Amino acid sequence: MQLGIFAKTFDGKRPGLVLPHVKAAGFAVAQYNMACSGLPAMPDEISDAVIADIKAAAKSSGVFLNALSATYNMIHPDVSERETGHRRLAIIAGAAQDLDIPLITLCTGTRDAQDQWKHHPDNTSSAAWRDLIQSMQTAITIADRYNVNLGIEPELANVINSAAKARLLIDELKSPRLKIIFDPANLFETETVAEQRRIVSSALALLSSDIAMAHAKDRTTSGEFVAAGTGVLDYPHFLSELKQSGFDGPIVTHGLSAAEAPMVREFLQRELNRLAA
Repeated sequence: MQLGIFAKTFDGKRPGLVLPHVKAAGFAVAQYNMACSGLPAMPDEISDAVIADIKAAAKSSGVFLNALSATYNMIHPDVSERETGHRRLAIIAGAAQDLDIPLITLCTGTRDAQDQWKHHPDNTSSAAWRDLIQSMQTAITIADRYNVNLGIEPELANVINSAAKARLLIDELKSPRLKIIFDPANLFETETVAEQRRIVSSALALLSSDIAMAHAKDRTTSGEFVAAGTGVLDYPHFLSELKQSGFDGPIVTHGLSAAEAPMVREFLQRELNRLAA
């Protein structure tokens, strides 16, 4: 397993400023965001010059870009907002193809019109599921066109709020383009250690065959997100179960400050070394 980090953890509007910080913190892998090129995360245009700048920075820094962020609200209550998201997704997918980035990351969305990461009671409705299926079919068509994969992440506040729903979505769509981003801290808020272990093990049993990337952050006892290794998540259990599931891809950390990055890398590397011992 390779350790990575969200590139936007580090300040900078040019990849030549951002990616060297990724490397200096001890990471050889990064999930890129167009904000690191001084653009909106989901821009209306990405120039050839921007692509060339990212390529050059990745090569000179020695950082492999394993994923590109493309989050928009896939079940936004306003259809026009979804259509705008689809159009911008095609732009991101084209950039991913040009950059040889294999995975673009999505947000399955919420009925909340203001915040794509905020829970809404209508997320569990049949209409929300229908709209998600339609949006995902559009996204898959785009992914096929540009030969990239799509990563979805079970997230308590979104329509795909559990491993079981993620499994249902994958089984219904039957597309090899659709992959899982596995973040155990997104599967619970405040649970006992025994219960979080059960949740993580059960989720891995359902999703292991489709995981393309793992995310690493943590939770406090009150449920707030913090940097990996500073909360209550049982990382030895999570990483052991992840390894036993057959996963050998990138583990990308986020939800941390730039100052915390070296400490988090050391923590994750130490836990991986224990597994290998």
